[in-house]
Amino acid sequence: MDSEERLWRVGELARATGITVRALRHYDRVGLLVPSSRTAAGYRCYTGADVRRLHVILALRGFGLSLAEVGRTLGDDAGDPREILRRQLDAADERIRRAMAVRTRVNGMLGLLDQLTEPSVSAFVDLIEGMVLMEQRMTPEQFAAMSRRRQELAASLSDEERAEMDKRREEAMAALSPEQIEQMQRERARWRPVEA
Repeated sequence: MDSEERLWRVGELARATGITVRALRHYDRVGLLVPSSRTAAGYRCYTGADVRRLHVILALRGFGLSLAEVGRTLGDDAGDPREILRRQLDAADERIRRAMAVRTRVNGMLGLLDQLTEPSVSAFVDLIEGMVLMEQRMTPEQFAAMSRRRQELAASLSDEERAEMDKRREEAMAALSPEQIEQMQRERARWRPVEA
């Protein structure tokens, strides 16, 4: 049977997509993804069109929309999937870019450890920041708040702690390749709030 003509029971669709049965039932209850039919026993059955609509729902959720916002965006028609796929591709590219930035930072820290140098707390803070950026969608306001917290932490350091941190930062930078340094600078410039 052609996959366009196929009907998936709720459990089959859950197994095929990795979405939980509970989530599919919830989407049905809130009217986001109402199955096209039900079996005689009452099991939800989904068509190819339902699967396409599920993709749009998950893509919109991935862009940070709430379920209510997804519902308003979809209305009764999922529409042409190309724009959603383009936005999803852009989001995936951004996650890859963030993951590469984290990879660069981890590689630099491994280089320090290979030289028997303990990475500074600041290096770990930078790494954690990159990990958070990679895993979460942060608003500019959230990023600005995180930057302020880092500045406050730096301001609370003693002169000796600051000197030690600067020394370790220089050592860490020396361990990076020019390409890694350039990538890190591009990453920071992209996320640094514009100052007035």
